[in-house]
Amino acid sequence: MNRGDGGASAATRLILADDQTLVRAGFRSILDDEAELSVVGEAGDGAEAVRLARSERPSVVLMDIRMPVLDGLEATRRIAADERLHGVKVLILTMFDLDEYVYGALKAGASGFLVKDTEPMELIHGVRVVARGDALLAPSVTRRLIGEFAGRIKEPPPAPLLNSLTEREREVLVAVAAGLSNEEIAGRLVVSPATAKTHVSRVLTKLGARDRAQLVVLAYEAGLVKPGWLG
Repeated sequence: MNRGDGGASAATRLILADDQTLVRAGFRSILDDEAELSVVGEAGDGAEAVRLARSERPSVVLMDIRMPVLDGLEATRRIAADERLHGVKVLILTMFDLDEYVYGALKAGASGFLVKDTEPMELIHGVRVVARGDALLAPSVTRRLIGEFAGRIKEPPPAPLLNSLTEREREVLVAVAAGLSNEEIAGRLVVSPATAKTHVSRVLTKLGARDRAQLVVLAYEAGLVKPGWLG
């Protein structure tokens, strides 16, 4: 485990969780080069990642899935369920963009995912997106991932929470599932970006979702959208 130095409190604080030392070193060298990003801890397994999250209270945990002691899926679930870590976001790192465990991680509360061979600037961008509270949802990959595994659900489970949504809010949920930004949702629904943002916030509140990533999962699992509908 490595700790960042003084001054990290003024930056976006990051924890790297991966059982491969060289992988962590590579990510650290990229992220620490950015003035507003600071790696304040490293974990070689999921249990240590959870402990570090509780002690360091980072903005983002970059979480590998396949780790010893406690895998990234369970570590993500524990972080997301801990009220003390409400503001801590988890960004999943995976070797493959179609990894069934990623779907489980998104459902557990992760705010998005990146493949490990992503370009450095994409990694930095992804961390910034998640740190500011947005979900990292690349439509071309995330829809394919969610559709692949949500499509295995034979019958949508009961979704009484959806009954609390207005017709417009259901439209917004479908748009979020398509990976649209607030600006794009505003254009589709012919409303202002501020109104679109308000609708998304209300949907998040009504469905008890942490962020847009969980809204995508909920939309597919509830049968509100199905694989192939969104192009």
